[in-house]
Amino acid sequence: MNTRSEQLAAFDRLLTIMDELREQCPWDRKQTMQTLRHLTIEETYELGDAILDNDLEEVKKELGDILLHIVFYAKIGSETQDFDIADVANGICEKLINRHPHIYGDVKVENEEEVKQNWENIKLKEGKKSVLEGVPNGLPSLVKANRIQDKVAGVGFDWEHPEQVFEKLKEELGELQEEVEANNADQMESEFGDVLFSLVNYARFLKINPENALERTNKKFIKRFQYLEQKAKEVGKSMSEMTLAEMDVFWEEAKQL
Repeated sequence: MNTRSEQLAAFDRLLTIMDELREQCPWDRKQTMQTLRHLTIEETYELGDAILDNDLEEVKKELGDILLHIVFYAKIGSETQDFDIADVANGICEKLINRHPHIYGDVKVENEEEVKQNWENIKLKEGKKSVLEGVPNGLPSLVKANRIQDKVAGVGFDWEHPEQVFEKLKEELGELQEEVEANNADQMESEFGDVLFSLVNYARFLKINPENALERTNKKFIKRFQYLEQKAKEVGKSMSEMTLAEMDVFWEEAKQL
């Protein structure tokens, strides 16, 4: 692996290239924080895919893309005299030091949960009015539910045992079924949301990331369905021409791959 001096030299090289691109490249000169925003989101999702695939070479490439975006935003910030990359780095350093008093202070902690509770309490002392302020509005709902539950648990608002959460999940499923039987569309949606929220909470108690779990299932389904599509072509049929029984044969084959 590279030495610390080599790592710093590589980062300095990136900063130099960013300066050159901003001065000389018409596309790079034109970019603003607003035009980069959606690209940054795309790069983050691509990194997430690479992590789920355990493709470390791709993880390295996607981290480079995200690092470029960080440097790009900092460069734009320096042009408006608002901040530069040193301010960004120093800012996160100060935050980490302040929020880890068990490392940089005299606070004692016994486990990970106490660290999380201290973290949320420190953020409230920093001026946040709610522990939920740190949950971005634009997060996908599944991720947002997980973050909401994680944050309120950090200040002690939580169940004590997984069994309690599972009972709550069963309760919510029962309430959903009642609304289904009553054919109340609005309440069905509401209760379905409660079921999902409880299911996400149960996943947290099982130490499962619900977003990762669902994406694994998405990828698994896509792989199996595409196998089914390929087999349909091989027998000269379109999917619409096949019976469910015929499709199920190939589906079971796909499950064995």
